[in-house]
Amino acid sequence: MKISVVKNILEANQRLAEENRQRFSAERVLVINLMSSPGAGKTSLLERTIRALKDEFRVGVVEGDIQSTYDAERISQTGAPVVQINTGGACHLDSNMIQAALKGLDIANLDLLFIENVGNLVCPAEFNLGEDFKTMILSVAEGDDKPLKYPLMFHESRVLLVNKIDLLPFCDCNPDLMEERALKINPGLILFRISCRTGEGLDRWTDWLKEQIRLRQRLPLPPRE
Repeated sequence: MKISVVKNILEANQRLAEENRQRFSAERVLVINLMSSPGAGKTSLLERTIRALKDEFRVGVVEGDIQSTYDAERISQTGAPVVQINTGGACHLDSNMIQAALKGLDIANLDLLFIENVGNLVCPAEFNLGEDFKTMILSVAEGDDKPLKYPLMFHESRVLLVNKIDLLPFCDCNPDLMEERALKINPGLILFRISCRTGEGLDRWTDWLKEQIRLRQRLPLPPRE
């Protein structure tokens, strides 16, 4: 019975995710589902990324948290439109939550939409939201063993950002080993080493995003139903 219930939940979520994807595609907006454990640096990355892109592209954010509007308030200081989702205890965002949140965003006037998922290395990987890419942030302070412990997150992600590299002298972490383990799970993973505190490596990340936005804008529109 439990397996059947879980299957039904995931299938229902997938149907709504496809609806979201069709809407995003029709508006030519690139959508990134940003995932990590708590404290890895998702919001800091968004602040840096939005400021680097905002003179050229229109960026919006759906901010997911169990409680509070603290991160959404931080994002609003960048000038980007932001909608808050409080899950009230749920450990991930789902497609239905995203559909509701989109009522508060004018996605027709966005080039890039970030969905900052709830901090968790397990549940968010299982729920498709209609995004173009799942992107994961892993800080060096978390250790190089995380690909071994949470393989699904690495398997489902298109991009891995290894954050807080400025702390490497103070951490028992081998970033080469971390990346090697991640690539064994997902050989197609795109890797960036960054520091949201110092800005190191962020230009490579934002250059990649610019390329993806331009590619999205050149894709043909889906047929009208």
